[in-house]
Amino acid sequence: MRLLVTRPEPDNERTAAALRAQGHDVLLAPLLRITPIPDADLGAGPFAAILLTSANGARAVAEHRRRVELIALPLLAVGRSSAEAARAAGFADVTSADGDARDLMQLATARFARSPLPLLYLAGEDRSRELGGEFAGELAGLPVRTAVVYRAAKAETFPPAARAALEQGRIQGVLHFSLRSVEGYIECARDFSEQALKPVHYCLSERAAEPLRQAGAANVRVARRPDEASLLGLVMLGP
Repeated sequence: MRLLVTRPEPDNERTAAALRAQGHDVLLAPLLRITPIPDADLGAGPFAAILLTSANGARAVAEHRRRVELIALPLLAVGRSSAEAARAAGFADVTSADGDARDLMQLATARFARSPLPLLYLAGEDRSRELGGEFAGELAGLPVRTAVVYRAAKAETFPPAARAALEQGRIQGVLHFSLRSVEGYIECARDFSEQALKPVHYCLSERAAEPLRQAGAANVRVARRPDEASLLGLVMLGP
């Protein structure tokens, strides 16, 4: 198949390489641009551990003025990709929940329920959920401080090659990794939405899939688990 990957850089290159290894032709259209915030306010601390739901949070640590302090803390990551990014950023004590945000919160409670210190959540500026509020039940009173350490700006247009391929019907499938990138896809395709909605849309989560269904996409598929391996496995099943 000829596939379009909408994931931001640099993770899109890894996804493209895996798809090409399966024999697919891949075009890249990063619909979000990630920018770290080096002077992000983390709060005074100390913290029991760090929570991570995106590899972008780990990469932002590399440029933060309190990097040495941060990488000395235990880190709980939502999945394997974010855990790998944390290790690459210098964290030594890294545990992956291998699941979604709820799994991450349950892991945090199991590990730190008796800690008097709060957890530090390294988050993006625009996010679809608040860990400390939405999953208060799983946390059982364990406090979470959210620190915004990166921004994700939406692209205003598709790269020319990606737009042309979509308009001409030469894309059989599109991979979506987040709600915001799906929203960006729909906005960038507003003047040729019929063609852009025709491919099979492979989504990391139901949350990401819903706007595509509402926009009229007829063939939307959701990975069994919210991780890259599950999404790639979904693509292997074919159109």
